[in-house]
Amino acid sequence: MVSQQTKEKYADLALRTGVNLQKNQALMINAPIEGAEFTKIVARKAYELGAKDVHINWVDDELTLLKYENASDEVLATYPDWKVQLHDSFAEDGGAVLNIRSTNPDLLKDIDPSRVAKANKAAAQAMTNFRKYTMNDKIAWSIISIPTGDWAQKIFPDKSKEEAIENLWDAIVKIVRVDQEDPNAAWDAHNETLKTAREILNVKNYKKLIFKAPGTNLEMELPEGHIWKGGSAQTEGDVTFNPNMPTEEVFSMPHKYGVNGTVSSTKPLNYGGSLIDNFSLTFKDGKVVDFKAEQGEGTLKHLLDTDEGATRLGEVALVPHESPVSQSGLIFYNTLFDENASCHIALGKAYPTNLKGGSAMDEEQLDKHGVNDSLTHVDFMIGSEELDIDGVKEDGTTEAVFRNGTWALDVTGN
Repeated sequence: MVSQQTKEKYADLALRTGVNLQKNQALMINAPIEGAEFTKIVARKAYELGAKDVHINWVDDELTLLKYENASDEVLATYPDWKVQLHDSFAEDGGAVLNIRSTNPDLLKDIDPSRVAKANKAAAQAMTNFRKYTMNDKIAWSIISIPTGDWAQKIFPDKSKEEAIENLWDAIVKIVRVDQEDPNAAWDAHNETLKTAREILNVKNYKKLIFKAPGTNLEMELPEGHIWKGGSAQTEGDVTFNPNMPTEEVFSMPHKYGVNGTVSSTKPLNYGGSLIDNFSLTFKDGKVVDFKAEQGEGTLKHLLDTDEGATRLGEVALVPHESPVSQSGLIFYNTLFDENASCHIALGKAYPTNLKGGSAMDEEQLDKHGVNDSLTHVDFMIGSEELDIDGVKEDGTTEAVFRNGTWALDVTGN
C-alpha cells in the first residue's frame, strides 16, 4: 500500500518542480473528487510554501456522465461565463494552475460523439484567452495524475478496485521518480538530460523529418526558426516549471502546410471520455484528406471537424521507446502517460513558444511562419520499436535521428 510519506513527497514534487509555487502566489487545482485526500495534502503543502490562496475545482466522473445523459444540446453547447472569469482572474493575477487528470477512459463511450464535440468546442472557444496564458508560458502550470478506481481497473482489468489502485500507484510513483530519495533533485537531473537533447536538435536545425514504420510513411517540414523544447519551461517572469509530469519528450512544431503522407497510431487515444484506436491519417499539404479507425471513427471525425486547424498538426515530439513509461509495459489510456512512452504528434494548435519570437506574434504573423492555430490540441501516439526517423538538413543531406524506436543521434552530450 502506498504510504502517506510517498503521497506527501508526490505533492511536494508537484508544487516545487511542477508549478514551482512562489510565496504569495495563488494556486488553482483541478482535481477529481475521488482524489480528495491527495488534493488536501497538496493544498496544505501549498499553504505551507506560502500560497496566498488555494482554489479547488472538483471534477466528478459520475456527475459529468449524468450531464451528458440528461442535459439538452443547448446546455452542452454553452460554457458558463463564471468559469471563464474564474480562470482568467487567476491567470491575470499570475496564479499557478495544477491539473490532476485521472478520468475514466470509457466514461463517455455510450454518449453520442456529436454531443461531446459540442461541449468540447464550446469550452475551447470560451477558454481561448486563458489558453493563451498556458500555451505561451505566461503562467506556471502542470499536469499530474493519481489513481482513481475506474481508470485503474481499465489498466488492470483482472484486479479488484483496491488492488488496481495500488498497482497504479506503484507504477506512477516509479515513473514520476517519487520512489527516489530526493524526487526534486532527480527531476533536476532529468531536465538537464532533456535540455541536452533539445539543444542538439536545435543545432541540427532540420528542414524536414521523415517517419517510417508499419502503416506510417510521413514527411514533415519544420518551419524556419522552429525551436525544440522539452522538460522544464520558463514563465515570462523567469520561473522554471514542468508542464507535464511525467515527461520524456523533446518537441517542436511541424509546418502547418508541409506535412504529406500517412501516419498510423500505435496506442489508443482517450479523447473526451471516448477511445479512438487503430487509426490512421493521410495528409496532403499539411491537411488531413483521409482517415480511418477501427474504434471511435465517429469521435475522430468530430475531432477533425472542430475547425480547420484541427485537420493540421501543431506538435511533433520525440520519445525513445525505452522511456520509463514504455518500460512499465502498461497502456495507460491517459495521454499524459502514453505520450511519454512513444513518439507522438498533435492535431490542432501549436505552441507559439516553439518558434523564435512566436509568443510575441499575432495570429496572422504566426500563420505566415507556418504555425497552426485551432481550438483544440490533441496528442496521439505514433512511436514503436519499429519506428525510424530521418532528418533532412539545410543542404539536403539526410541522417538518422531514430532507429528502431530510439535515438540514433548521441543526445547525451558526450
